Parts: sequence; structure tokens; C-alpha cells
Amino acid sequence: MVQRTDNAEVMSMDLSPKRPAKAYGGDGGAYYDWSPADLPMLGAASIGAAKLHLAAGGLSLPSYSDSAKVAYVLEGAGACGLVLPEAAKEKVIPVKEGDALALPFGAVTWWHNAQDSSADIVVLFLGDTSKGHVSGKFTNFQLTGATGIFTGFSTEFVARAWDLDQDSAAKLVSTQPGSGIVKLAPGHRMPEARAEDREGMVLNCFEAPLDVDIKGGGRVVVLNTANLPLVKEVGLGADLVRIDGHSMCSPGFSCDSAYQVTYIVRGSGRVQVVGIDGTRVLETRAEGGCLFIVPRFFVVSKIADETGMDPIFSHLAGRTSVWKAISPAVLETSFNTTPEMEKMFRSKRLDSEIFFAPN
Repeated sequence: MVQRTDNAEVMSMDLSPKRPAKAYGGDGGAYYDWSPADLPMLGAASIGAAKLHLAAGGLSLPSYSDSAKVAYVLEGAGACGLVLPEAAKEKVIPVKEGDALALPFGAVTWWHNAQDSSADIVVLFLGDTSKGHVSGKFTNFQLTGATGIFTGFSTEFVARAWDLDQDSAAKLVSTQPGSGIVKLAPGHRMPEARAEDREGMVLNCFEAPLDVDIKGGGRVVVLNTANLPLVKEVGLGADLVRIDGHSMCSPGFSCDSAYQVTYIVRGSGRVQVVGIDGTRVLETRAEGGCLFIVPRFFVVSKIADETGMDPIFSHLAGRTSVWKAISPAVLETSFNTTPEMEKMFRSKRLDSEIFFAPN
């Protein structure tokens, strides 16, 4: 259930960007997540966020989650095994940097980084935890390994479920001492990833057509049901953004009452957030690897540093500026200014509604 927060509580929440903490891992890699205890807005928004790092030869064991998710491959390349609900066949999807995948409820996944890989694969997960066990945090269920679901059943139950004798059932359940992530033995062969399994399952934000392209300002690819159909089942879209050096992402709020979840993929920049009664509730620098959440209807803006900034976030203000939609007479009165000043204000932002390139 979504937690309800009053105005005073939201205004006093710590909105500053945070990095995740390591939840578990070993030689094969590690799983990191953000906790509502450190980032209270996760609980308020019922949003989960986590990152998977897999070293060469690392395997994230098959699991399912209590939440639908969107996965973004931040670095590296590898394979994602995916079994959709009611599917009779596993998909083995080759994935690479820039890929986005929608993972609906009931999907079982595993992730693998090849033995001969020269780099880690890093995957970001964002999802709606409103139906999960803990608001603001994913709960994952491992099929196998030391914390696998069958370790909790008696040998009798396991043997009958799999039609095995009890000795075989006990051995099968107990032979994998790893938990969550393991490193494969040299020479162990994994199933070949199939390019055809990417069809309809993956959108690469570096290769997709741009929804917004402002010269010297920035670019946007919008993840939605048109370019990734499973987004409809996940219920969480996103904007994949690149802000050029010293450019500004215009002040905006989510007009559909959604929380704005922002993860900085790379780069850095300044962030300001304004809340109720025009109060600035956050002024900080955000760097690669950090995540923050803006409360509903609060206004956020970002200015990239010299190297630019690549955030993933839930919603931009859109290509249509509310300032241009409001009639001039209303703006004159609202700002208590002259018609000449109102006209100058309006004329400055005719084309670049989302990104403002540096002067």
C-alpha cells in the first residue's frame, strides 16, 4: 500500500541524492540497493531501486520479485535469461550498454557476464513496490542456492514435487552453497544468447529515435508502450536523458501526480527542487551513481557541469511549456509586471522548452 505523507512531513524529508549499499555478493559480483531508511522518499513513493554488478564469469541466480521492474544496462554486455509468466520457453537475451527491459510481475530472470569479458556488467532496476512486501524496497525470491525457495521445504515435499527419491532431492537442494550471485567454474557453458529474443523485449536508448533533440542542450528518448510494449504491464516508464555540458534541464513538475525518480548514470551537475509555498527544499550537486526522488508536484531543475550529465528519470515537463499556454494578461498580473517585460519573458523560450543550452 502506498504510504501517505502530509505536507509538513514531505517538506522536511531528506531529498539529497544517495548511493546504494551492498546487500550481498562475492567473487561473481554484488547486488546493491537503496533503503527507505536512508532515502525516505522511496517509502513515500513506493519505489524500489537496486543495482546489479557482475564480474567476468558472474551469474545472478534465477529469481523473481514481488515488484514489476524496468531494468537498464548501465555498463558492459552479457545475457539476461527471462521466463515470462505462462511462457513455455526461456528467452536468452543478449544485452549491452544502453538497453532497457521491462520485467512484469511473475517474470523469472537470471543475468550472466561471460567468462572472457573484460568489464563488469552493471544493471539498474527501478520499480513500483506498492504491491510488494516492503514499501520502497524490492524483495527477491531465489529459486536456487543457499537461500533458494526449496531450502525451506522438507525433503519429503521436495522429493514429491520433483518426483525424485529423497536422497536425490536432498542433494539437489544442498549442492549450491552460493546465495544470489555465484562465479561459474572455468569452462562451464551457458546457453547462447539469441539476437531474435531481443525483438519486442529490449529498447536500446543509444540507438532509438530521439523524442527530443536540442542542439547544444540535450536529448531525450522516452520509454513507453510504443517502443517497449511490456511497459504497459510494468506500469513504469522513463525518460532516458543526456544533458550537454553547462546546459539546463528546464524547471518542471510531473503533471500526472507521479513522483520523479532520478538516477544519474554519469556526469554531474547542480540540482534545485522547489516545494510548497515556493520554498527551495533542495540545492545540491548530483554525481554519477546517485539517486534522488522529487515529491509529487514539486518543481525540479538541473544544470550540468562541464562534462554533461546523463540522468534517467520518470517524467519531464514535456515539449509544451505551461508559460506559453497561459494568456499574456494573466502572466502580467501574476508577475505584477509590464506587457513589455511579459513579452520579453515569453519570447526567450519559444523553441527550447526542455533543455536550455548555455549562452
